[in-house]
Amino acid sequence: MIKFQNIFIIFLIAITAIFFTFNKEISDLLKLKLEDQVFYTSVNPPALISGVFVGDVMLSRGVAHQIEKNNNLYYPFLHISDFLKKADFVFANLEAPVINGKKIKSGEMIFRVDENLVPILKENNFSIFSLANNHILNFGKEGLNNTLNILEKNNIQYVGAGKNFIEAHQPKIIEKNNIKLAFLAYNDKALSYPSNEANKNDSGIAVMDIDEAKKDIAMAKKLANFVIVSMHSGNEYQYEPTQTQIDFAHSVVDAGADLVIGHHPHIIQPIEKYKNGYIFYSLGNFVFDQMWSNETLESIALKIIFTSNNIKTIQIYPIVIENYSQPKIINASSSPEHYKNIIQKINLSDNKLVIVEP
Repeated sequence: MIKFQNIFIIFLIAITAIFFTFNKEISDLLKLKLEDQVFYTSVNPPALISGVFVGDVMLSRGVAHQIEKNNNLYYPFLHISDFLKKADFVFANLEAPVINGKKIKSGEMIFRVDENLVPILKENNFSIFSLANNHILNFGKEGLNNTLNILEKNNIQYVGAGKNFIEAHQPKIIEKNNIKLAFLAYNDKALSYPSNEANKNDSGIAVMDIDEAKKDIAMAKKLANFVIVSMHSGNEYQYEPTQTQIDFAHSVVDAGADLVIGHHPHIIQPIEKYKNGYIFYSLGNFVFDQMWSNETLESIALKIIFTSNNIKTIQIYPIVIENYSQPKIINASSSPEHYKNIIQKINLSDNKLVIVEP
């Protein structure tokens, strides 16, 4: 009997020891998992800001006709609105002054934008426009000044133009998650009259003067993590950039710009990685009525992701304009000919450049 009791006691001690040993392993495992959970939840993902960059936006002439014909102020953006709204901001070149007036007929080269379209631009996430171009003064200083006022009322920033020289050359800042992007914009001197340039006492645009641009970039670098320069230059409908484009783009990158975004040729031009900067010589049209060639209705949109200290990725979206007004993202299946044309023009291989097929 005593022997049986001893055996039973030894059995209980063994079971208890096994239980506590096993329980400790479980406890240790749970503790490790908990520590892992605390570690991973305490590591914050990097702060980011995303921006969409597109080409020339011209809401006049044939585009205005399509808006009126379809009785829909949103008509140009029906296929692209969701894409624009997914970014933190949208940047474009506004290729016309905002001022009410006469209807612009087909074939005319003087443009204007109805004032009631500006809230539509705001709703579609257009946050900052370059006004440094050859059409922004189509309705004189009155048209330009009205544009500045209407954009300000709708909380849309503008760059490359202003009420005086200082404002036209002032960097404009887009900020999110403590990441700041500074924007500057310049028009080629060959594309406008000297009287269009902003001066000490009068409104106008900023022009491509590398000495002035260097000063502006130096100021911008003190204000922001990145400097982005918009350049309105080049020969219309020509694929190769001019030496003027190349020289200015290289010079502003040398001065500290991280990105150069080109407009004016109305077609896609090459992409260049120059030192630490990316140069897009021309994104092509975005909202435009030039349906008379494949080249003028093909373009690219960029979605660029920034961290606090570098460009994380540049996503390239092939675009085709439909119905004299509507940009639409395409892929190899939906529009094989246009897609092939666009891809052939993107001649730069870089690990940060990604062609996106929706």
